[in-house]
Order: sequence, then C-alpha cells, then structure tokens
Amino acid sequence: MWLRQAFARWCVLLLVAVVALQLFFVLRIACMVVIDPQSTAFERSEAWRVLTEPDKPFAWRQQWVDYDELSDHLKRAVIASEDSDFSYHDGVEWEAIEKAWQKNAKAEQQAVRKSRTGKPRPPKIIGGSTITQQLAKNLFLSGERTLLRKAQEFMLTLTLELLLPKQRILEIYLNSVEWGEGVFGAEAAAQHYFRKSADKLSAYEAARLAVMLPRPKFFEKIPQSAYLNARAQTIVARMADAELP
Repeated sequence: MWLRQAFARWCVLLLVAVVALQLFFVLRIACMVVIDPQSTAFERSEAWRVLTEPDKPFAWRQQWVDYDELSDHLKRAVIASEDSDFSYHDGVEWEAIEKAWQKNAKAEQQAVRKSRTGKPRPPKIIGGSTITQQLAKNLFLSGERTLLRKAQEFMLTLTLELLLPKQRILEIYLNSVEWGEGVFGAEAAAQHYFRKSADKLSAYEAARLAVMLPRPKFFEKIPQSAYLNARAQTIVARMADAELP
C-alpha cells in the first residue's frame, strides 16, 4: 500500500512538472510576439562549446534585423530551399516527414548490408523539418534524436504557429539560425560572407546563404564548392515561386 501511494505521488509530481514546463514554453513564446529572443538553446550550447575548447579564440557575430529590413531575396531563398510551403502549412509537413522516414530506413538497411561486406558506413540521416520545427528545436531543445524530444518539438511547433504570425516566425528564424562557426543570423552572415548588410543581398548571394543552412560549418570551409554554386543557381530559379508570408 505504501509503495503504491508513493508511486502515485511521484506520478502526480511528474505530471505537474510536465504541465509547468509546457506553460513555461507557452509563456516564452507568447512574449516573443513583442520581445526579440536574446539567444536560443542552440546558440548557448555552441557558445559553451567554443568557450571550453582549448586554444580556440572566441568569435561571435550576431545582430538583430527587423523583418522589413531583411532582403526579400533572402526570405524567398530560404523558403525555396528549406520549406516551400511555409506560408501555407500549420507548422508540420506530415508527407515530408513520412518520406524522410522511408529514406532514412532505406539508408540504415544499406548501411547494415555494407557493414557485412567489411565496409561500414554511417547512414545519411535526412530530415523532414519545416522552418517552424527548426526554430522550435533551436529555441528550446537539444540536438539529440529521441521520440520524446521529437514529441516536444511538435508541441512547440504548434504553439509557435498558434501564437506567432508567419512573418514573426520567419523573422526570428532568420535572425537566430547558424551560418558558420560563431555566425548567427542573416546580418552577421551577410557581413561575414559578402561584406554587406542583409538588406543589400542579391538573389544569388541570398541563394548561396540558403543552401548553406543544412551544413553551415562545412560549407564555410569550402566557399567555392561546385555543389554550392550549382545548388544556388537552382534555388535562384525557384525563388520566383516562393510565397512570402
């Protein structure tokens, strides 16, 4: 009887803690309607990583730019590259997630077969995340891949879509996303790579930045990558069809 009562109390406390955490997230997101977030969970983890690495100078670039001062080229490029239906969906693209799940399962099977032949190779994991999902993860969560973390990401995504207009979601995303080692936000990226402000980016420059987003640190080291150039040209061609919120 005593163990049953103790277990019940722990369950109640756990439920209260979960509800309190969700209310905290809701309050944080509601404040973002009028208050620009000063940092994200991902930024803080990156800052800590850089600070704790020996013999590595701490360099950080970030400057907030309001939505109207961001280049429409960059907005269209990021939407065309990352989330073509951003202006229309409710935060989650279920079909894209299903396709990514299938591709990842196939990649894992291929990796298992190659390991049996003595050529082990980690599978390439493909994501199906929307811009809103990426923002939810960057703002509040760690980078671990677990079902619990993914479930929390979905809840945060729906809350972002419920409380913030699409323009605000895109504004926060473009001001906080990583574009290189210690380079966060569109203004810092524009200055770092092109020595100009974010509102002066050309269509091609914006497309190059958009293509970098999945692997910014990798492409920062190879700015003349043939893939980067070719992919940027493809994104430029798609930008005319990208609908801004």
